[in-house]
Amino acid sequence: MPALLYIHGFLSSPNSFKALQVKDWLQTHRPDIEYHCPFLTVYPDQVQAELDALVADIQARGQDLYVMGSSMGGFWSTYLGERYDLPALLINPAVRPSMLMPEYIGKSLKNYHTDDVYQLEARHIGHLKTLLPESITRPGNYWVLLQTEDETLDYRQAEALYQKARLTIEEGGDHAFQGFERFIEPGIAFLAQHYQKA
Repeated sequence: MPALLYIHGFLSSPNSFKALQVKDWLQTHRPDIEYHCPFLTVYPDQVQAELDALVADIQARGQDLYVMGSSMGGFWSTYLGERYDLPALLINPAVRPSMLMPEYIGKSLKNYHTDDVYQLEARHIGHLKTLLPESITRPGNYWVLLQTEDETLDYRQAEALYQKARLTIEEGGDHAFQGFERFIEPGIAFLAQHYQKA
């Protein structure tokens, strides 16, 4: 049985709209795929440890692992794609979050879906910088979905980083990526190809 890991965005949760869309689609159309969407904090060291442990557990069971991630989840999906040679579908991914996060240092950050409150420190930003190289080394692992009117991230940064990967750039839209449900089925097919080639 393959497993799919959906990684939600910054200050989000497994109850995010896209995470639930993927979960519901799999239950209806692909119940043979095991769904995972852990609740992640904003602290990079904790997130890295949790994702590494989850990947190790799934791979120890001999399962093919597919990854999807939105925004900050796209950053973490790229981390996993590079470190473990995993296929990933990225939705408006964060490219250099360490450049955006200093403005959050010392501020109370509340999760969008829960009562959890966090406070980032400079060391957290420093840890983020260590996680990805300046350029990706496995472009064939990624299909990147971008919409040009993303109000949170400049899509051109992702377009540049993933220029050798599969790119879909749509005019308009927003950071949530309007019409994402159109890409779930073809996205699963893309992720599965990674293992068919092996």
